[in-house]
Amino acid sequence: MGSEGPPTWASKPCIMGIDEAGRGPVLGPMVYGCLYCPLSYQKTLSSLNFADSKTLKEEKREELFENLKKDDSIGWEVDVIDPRELSAKMLRKVKVNLNEISHNSAIGLVTRVLHIGVLLTEVYVDTVGDPEKYRIKLSEYFPGIKFVVAKKADSLYPVVSGASIVAKVTRDKAVRDWVLDETAEAMDRNFGSGYPGDPETKAWLANHKHPLFGFPSLVRFSWGTCTPYFKSMIEVLWECDKDDEEGSSSGSKKRQLKLTNIGFTGCKRKSEEIESNGKGRCKFFQSRKLELVSHFR
Repeated sequence: MGSEGPPTWASKPCIMGIDEAGRGPVLGPMVYGCLYCPLSYQKTLSSLNFADSKTLKEEKREELFENLKKDDSIGWEVDVIDPRELSAKMLRKVKVNLNEISHNSAIGLVTRVLHIGVLLTEVYVDTVGDPEKYRIKLSEYFPGIKFVVAKKADSLYPVVSGASIVAKVTRDKAVRDWVLDETAEAMDRNFGSGYPGDPETKAWLANHKHPLFGFPSLVRFSWGTCTPYFKSMIEVLWECDKDDEEGSSSGSKKRQLKLTNIGFTGCKRKSEEIESNGKGRCKFFQSRKLELVSHFR
């Protein structure tokens, strides 16, 4: 993944482009990619036929990615953000929205490349949110770097086009190689494009939800696309923490749903046998190597 050490030209002034892939889909990770090279290599970069990855066919993107990996005058890095991480952050009590997650990923890539030892003087970024506010935010983090933040930067600046290819090819591979091993016995990979409006994606979501454990790890369960499917799932009400109860305006205490009400039996019947051989246990527990707990402190 990218360069492991500083390239020979790292001490010369360098430019970098940053772009993402997979912001909109309900399936798979969001990937941020960056491409960097010496400022003196900028004209040559323009001749390498990079373009916004969305305008290229998959085979062409992969060919260009292989070419840039072989180029000694180019470095690259990626940040693959797991769908579970995206959903968890967006559903936290203090929510982290998608724009903030995106900004943090871009900041992380700049930090990583600087730590490698690359002298970044100019960074071009495809905007998330207001371009000027984003530029000011980045400039405050890295005052020694000139930032250019623009809409459609992936079609305006070859260095961002290259980053777009890095991000898109990495995401496509991540989705293609994703291991579907939880919540359902027979899972297929016919999930279409992964975008919310795709009928094939919607059908896959409907067929691969679990009444208690929800969706497979490939799914961004915080997306509005998933909300209609929750109606057919088992409702679990959690007992509030004491602090939450005291701080709530209503003062009402939520009751905890008894597991016996939804078909769970206790640990008495053959619990040792089930624990030792794993038979009869949901694949959700098996795949995560979760052990049966019969005593709570």
